[in-house]
Amino acid sequence: PGNNLRRGARRAAPWPVRPVAYALALQIFNPALSLQAQETTVFRSGDHGYASYRIPAIIRHNGVLIAFAEGRVHNAADFGDNDIVYKTSTDGGRTWGALHTAVDNHALQASNPAPVVDLLDPRHPDGRIFLFYNTGNAHEHDVRQGKGLREVWYITSTDGAATWSAPVNITAQVHRPEQPRLNAAYNFPADWRTYANTPGHGFQFITGPHKGRLYIAANHNAGDPQPGNKDWNAHAYYSDDHGRSFHLSDNVPYAGTNESTAAQIGTDAVYMSSRNQRLWPRQRIISVSQDGGRSWVSSGPDPQLPDPVNQASVLSWLQDDSFILAHCNAADGNARNKLTLRLSKDGGKTWYLSKMIAEAPENHQGAYTAYSDLVRTGNHALGVLYEKDNYARIVFAEVGVE
Repeated sequence: PGNNLRRGARRAAPWPVRPVAYALALQIFNPALSLQAQETTVFRSGDHGYASYRIPAIIRHNGVLIAFAEGRVHNAADFGDNDIVYKTSTDGGRTWGALHTAVDNHALQASNPAPVVDLLDPRHPDGRIFLFYNTGNAHEHDVRQGKGLREVWYITSTDGAATWSAPVNITAQVHRPEQPRLNAAYNFPADWRTYANTPGHGFQFITGPHKGRLYIAANHNAGDPQPGNKDWNAHAYYSDDHGRSFHLSDNVPYAGTNESTAAQIGTDAVYMSSRNQRLWPRQRIISVSQDGGRSWVSSGPDPQLPDPVNQASVLSWLQDDSFILAHCNAADGNARNKLTLRLSKDGGKTWYLSKMIAEAPENHQGAYTAYSDLVRTGNHALGVLYEKDNYARIVFAEVGVE
């Protein structure tokens, strides 16, 4: 893996992209959530030599939005010649600059971008961006059968994503593969096979005894495939020394948990929202930690959060000395549709605000809205970066939160 630029993705001065606005089908559950801006297309399938763009992730650093995605060269398949690409916006998401490449794993897979900004490292007072990602040398089906390898890496930037460091391999610290023939360090009896970050951003603890901790939700499968996909399990990894070393959390105590995102909801508390790979119930699996995300005190389906076996994004922030939690997913148990944003003041026990961001028109076939990620764009607004129109586009919309 490396940082090679390709397919017209170059580190030139950003060129303005004319925003393409589309009407949103909105269902307002609470008037306190309002749409502030029409959606803007950030990535469009077929542009810049990529057949498809998928798996959005977004952060804000020094007022600049940085939107990441997988650029898939030949088709929309998860495995293949996939790069990690990004664009930036300096005007709150109204326009987006040139396409850049962060990771190019040559003809193989680079995937699952999980960016997070470390704002608490005294060596980098302006903040340092971490971009965690995965690489793979075989299709997920083969990896799950023990016939391939997924690895975990990160790169960093101290200049707002203008340039990136050399990649750092942290697989032996945060993964448990049993592949000693490929690497002597990969000799773990746990025999984790598939592995994926998030999808979406990671987070940093901003208060409490774990202040400064970088935290990335992830998932894996262990050993041979099991009935009901119970070989899947969510977990997380974290660093307390600004990326010098990493540690694994316990597995979430609910077998079949897959793609996951997490947020801080208290001094020591972490909220994790996971895809239910058991396929039933069609609800998010919610896990809560009370020790900084190392172990889990509860885990199970949440009937308040219907889900069609899909990804979800979460984000939290401090407001008046308490955490506000945002959750966004395709809130439809039957299809990837009805992208819905919810807000909670009690760590996800209840939701005091809810708004549908986009709903498919009548008789629409396929995935109207799928994966998403959240970012704060200001004191009273959130940005939503999400897949739309059967994965034809990744779009950005800003939602006012009053």
